[in-house]
Amino acid sequence: MNIRILYNHKVKNGFKAGWGFSCLLETIQDKILFDTGWNGDILLHNMKIADINPEEIDKIVISHDHWDHIGGLNHILKYGKKPEVYVPQSASYNLKNEIKRFTNITEISNAKKICENIWSTGEMGEKIKEQFLIIKTEKGNIILTGCAHPGLESNIEKLRDLGEIYAVIGCFHHSKLDILKGIPVIVPCHCTDNIKEIEQEMPDSYKNCVVGLNFNL
Repeated sequence: MNIRILYNHKVKNGFKAGWGFSCLLETIQDKILFDTGWNGDILLHNMKIADINPEEIDKIVISHDHWDHIGGLNHILKYGKKPEVYVPQSASYNLKNEIKRFTNITEISNAKKICENIWSTGEMGEKIKEQFLIIKTEKGNIILTGCAHPGLESNIEKLRDLGEIYAVIGCFHHSKLDILKGIPVIVPCHCTDNIKEIEQEMPDSYKNCVVGLNFNL
């Protein structure tokens, strides 16, 4: 399993920054794009620098339908391969219809297996519904978030019932720090409010989220 950060406002040399989030999950069987950032040209540039062919994307998972997580979607769907796109059932009617013009779509309401060892939590939250991904590894479960609008607090407690949490990667929004204590790897990205506090209070767990960062698990 490999996870690569492809879109964020902080980057390594050669990559371009943008407001939004995207990362690629690579398993033996599948390449899964999680969110697509805002600017599709930036996403494609970063994929090229990372030596990722957009025609090899097997599946796309959209955490929620805010502009900074779906903007690059049409840039990926214009290529020849037609990846299955997984979106929350509550996503906008127009977005779902646009996706259907290009490829197959799966609407997510309840927990669902995306591929071997990768599951969607199903829709979480009330006002802004969002799906997280759970990635099962030998080191423990990895929680991947888009913006965490529903909050990490109650949801991580629920996800602990599925097994020990090894890492939380993605955007934490306004989530409180206490829920993250004791987790070995914490990678706050994009719209996380308290990145500096996480770095200061959890220096052994904190990893700087930059485009070009790879996790081999």
